[in-house]
Amino acid sequence: MSTSMRPATDNGQDERLLLPVPDDDGAPFWAYAARHELRVQSCAACGELRFPPRPCCPHCQSFDHRWRRMSGRGRIWSYVVPHPPLLPAYAAQAPYTVVVVELADAPRIRLAGNLVAAPDAALNSVDPGRVRIGAAVKVAFHEQAPGVTVPRWLLERP
Repeated sequence: MSTSMRPATDNGQDERLLLPVPDDDGAPFWAYAARHELRVQSCAACGELRFPPRPCCPHCQSFDHRWRRMSGRGRIWSYVVPHPPLLPAYAAQAPYTVVVVELADAPRIRLAGNLVAAPDAALNSVDPGRVRIGAAVKVAFHEQAPGVTVPRWLLERP
């Protein structure tokens, strides 16, 4: 999915938040995110979904794949509330919530991201005390830097 992370500015501010650096297999995920679409790689031969993306299906070993559009809905499977010491840009926004979301239309697929009050809200825009395992969420997209859009998560019932 990503071979490394690179620092970047967020919304023109020098906050030095980390950005994904897509590899060949994960590049389509980020291209679809830039179009505000949540897609997961699926095997063109057997139909199995797989994440993170990879060249070969672990079920049937086919190298043929497609990108299936997801509904963007899910539930919080797990979460963590980071506290300092953190990288400076993240410490300034702590505490904030990082969630692992189990997708509603693909329960074996889980994606990590930030839980926020609105697509462009600060990382600490949701009180961590309100977060519950199993809470319904939906995807939102945030342009974190020019040309880099990341999925974030919003509570279905704010």
